[in-house]
Amino acid sequence: MSNWKTFTKGLIKENPILVLLLGCCPTLATTTSAINGMSMGLATTFVLIMSNLVISLLKNFIPDKVRIPCFIVVIASFVTVVQLVMQAYVPDIYETLGLFIPLIVVNCIVLGRAEAFASKNPVWPSILDGAGMGLGFTFALTVLGSIREILGSGSIFNYRFLADDAQTILIFVLAPGAFIALGYLIALVNRLKKTK
Repeated sequence: MSNWKTFTKGLIKENPILVLLLGCCPTLATTTSAINGMSMGLATTFVLIMSNLVISLLKNFIPDKVRIPCFIVVIASFVTVVQLVMQAYVPDIYETLGLFIPLIVVNCIVLGRAEAFASKNPVWPSILDGAGMGLGFTFALTVLGSIREILGSGSIFNYRFLADDAQTILIFVLAPGAFIALGYLIALVNRLKKTK
């Protein structure tokens, strides 16, 4: 597989959220706004790229019997870096995302890419795979967060474009709104795939 295909498959063909339906827990919980979705996606992208890089470098030194625990230790190290950086430089976003940052360690997208791709491929394709999957995840979370924020709050990226007394659809700020918006996004992606 070419490097370009390795990168773009996570963006389009195998988007972790809109096609593979992986990582739905942080997707539904953190996308109350566009900035939250983008922040969670970028944090996960960093962890994906760095853990894929390290696991690809160490794949020949990790015994098969302890493969998964080793992957988790590598992933947890980068999640700790993300957590500390966010806590120091963007404490408001860190407070909002809360528990979901440490949960990146057990995110099935990150662990799945480590097992399915990084442990079997050279470094550069592993980095591209992590970048593609991470940016696809970020794109899906940002779009979902934007839809929910526009419909539920009348704003986008915390910029309010409706008057304070304007009617918004409150359900999109709540958990059921996440399911509704995600369902429509997945249906739209499936429809677009069928028309090609």
